[in-house]
Amino acid sequence: MTAPDLTLHEAAALLGVHYMTAYRYVRLGLLPAAKSGGSWRVTAADLEQFQQAARAGAVAEPAGGGRRRAPWADRLEARLVAGDSAGAWGVVEAAMAAGSELDDIYLDVIAPAMRSIGTRWASGELDVAEEHRATGIAFRLLGRLSPRFARRGRSRGAVVLGTPAGERHSLPVALLADLVRGGGWEVTDLGADLPADSFARVVATTEGLVAVGVSVTSQASVVAAGELLPALRAAAPAGVLLVVGGAAIVDEAQALAVGADRWAASAREFLDLLATAGGHRDRSA
Repeated sequence: MTAPDLTLHEAAALLGVHYMTAYRYVRLGLLPAAKSGGSWRVTAADLEQFQQAARAGAVAEPAGGGRRRAPWADRLEARLVAGDSAGAWGVVEAAMAAGSELDDIYLDVIAPAMRSIGTRWASGELDVAEEHRATGIAFRLLGRLSPRFARRGRSRGAVVLGTPAGERHSLPVALLADLVRGGGWEVTDLGADLPADSFARVVATTEGLVAVGVSVTSQASVVAAGELLPALRAAAPAGVLLVVGGAAIVDEAQALAVGADRWAASAREFLDLLATAGGHRDRSA
């Protein structure tokens, strides 16, 4: 027989801590919980797992000092699936307090959490509404973090990012745009589902353009990518690097087949490619 869920007050009593301490565990993503009828509920299994981790010394709140390894992505995923926006931000704050850099938050916390949620949606474990709600919260996290990537001084050049027509996933583009901006580039983020002619027009008119990144996350968008890249090639000034990536592009051969110059298997690889591609021009403060 399955044990009934516990209220957070009951969980706190079993843990021997004050309610607000248990609530802080939830907000930091340390203790999984979900709201039901206006109150937080904890499953007996999750409470037992938390207690085991605590006994093993694997539960610790962030404090000053060096970076600590912790399952931040798993903790964030739990808050995103629960629709807990404040808790999701609490996990991000905890990860930063433990020493994670901004790039780490994007690439090792937010991105893997959202990939896992996408996989769980595709398998039928999560409803599309839960996936959309999680994505909305993830965008709000990026909205709070994005200003921290701003850089003053000399620009390394301009980069345009977007997706083929029909591609619905704009979060990977938004995430990459901040990382590129943090590297000292000026970024135009065109989002998702952009017609090829509109994308090409932006590429043709962007001053100081160094590279174009195209994100393809679904197999249904691969054909559209094969139509987009030649249009971008025709519009781009000589020497502009065309890079394609995303879950639907599996290797360099496929990237070349759809018309790109290079394949980026990850955001980090895209940044590495940019490092070899750019010139410099002045950017206004």
